[in-house]
Amino acid sequence: MKHLIYIFLIFSLSYSEPISPIPLKITTDNKKVALGSKLFFDTILSKDNTISCATCHRMDMGGADGLPMSFGINGQIGNINTPTVFNSTFNFVQFWDGRAKNLQEQAIGPIENPVEMGHNIDNIVEILKSTEYHKLFKAIYKDGVTKENITDAIAEFEKSLITPNSPFDNFLRGDNNAITQNQKDGYALFKSHGCISCHHGINIGGNLYAKFGVIGEVKSDSMGRFSVTKNPYDKYFFKVPTLRNIELTSPYLHNGQIEKLEDVVKFMSHFQLGKTLTENEVLKITDFLKSLTGELPKI
Repeated sequence: MKHLIYIFLIFSLSYSEPISPIPLKITTDNKKVALGSKLFFDTILSKDNTISCATCHRMDMGGADGLPMSFGINGQIGNINTPTVFNSTFNFVQFWDGRAKNLQEQAIGPIENPVEMGHNIDNIVEILKSTEYHKLFKAIYKDGVTKENITDAIAEFEKSLITPNSPFDNFLRGDNNAITQNQKDGYALFKSHGCISCHHGINIGGNLYAKFGVIGEVKSDSMGRFSVTKNPYDKYFFKVPTLRNIELTSPYLHNGQIEKLEDVVKFMSHFQLGKTLTENEVLKITDFLKSLTGELPKI
């Protein structure tokens, strides 16, 4: 807990506000984005042609899928809640356990996961070469369809999925009327109660690991960062999720165990901060969180 407080203090001294607005534009390669989008929505990437990236990362559901655990090929069910793909370019690592250092490295994970898409990337390369993708790749990449180019295109598309202009971002940019007084009060409570110690920065999360269940014991089938490092001290440490568009991404937590936003505010305040908030405080913080919904990508 001490290292989290230290990070927060350093962060607070460096910036006038601990949260930064999403940039209105982000530099991407439009041709790669178009190709990556086509791949993202294509079930050809799964072994039985039933699952695409968009199956679990729906554009109309905040970049997630609304399920506690997602379905993969053959009706298999995963063991962790699908994080939103929106604004994922601002995360310092990818996946709950941080096993991918960037979006390109992340892109191959679901493709080769036997419970998710269950395919082999080398086989996919050969399959795509026999389709229209052959020309599409050659128009962008000199070496055509390769593992690296497939994941590069998907990553470039995912990079483009930002959600700027949330009411709260507009407030940070100087529009004092962009959010309500209730939401301003909620933001003040969010900071004063310590939520900001983990949820800060441009993605309001996604920039450090934190232990699940700092106060008291919380049951979790997943051991988080430990699954990557095998270091006992990393048990139950997870990448802090973004809070952007959170009203759209229920159910919550890595195990998808909580449906309502108000309930997850109560849960986190108790098990992460050791506090019991009043109903009024919960409502105001929840209202603030709703101000974090931005303009959804137009695909």
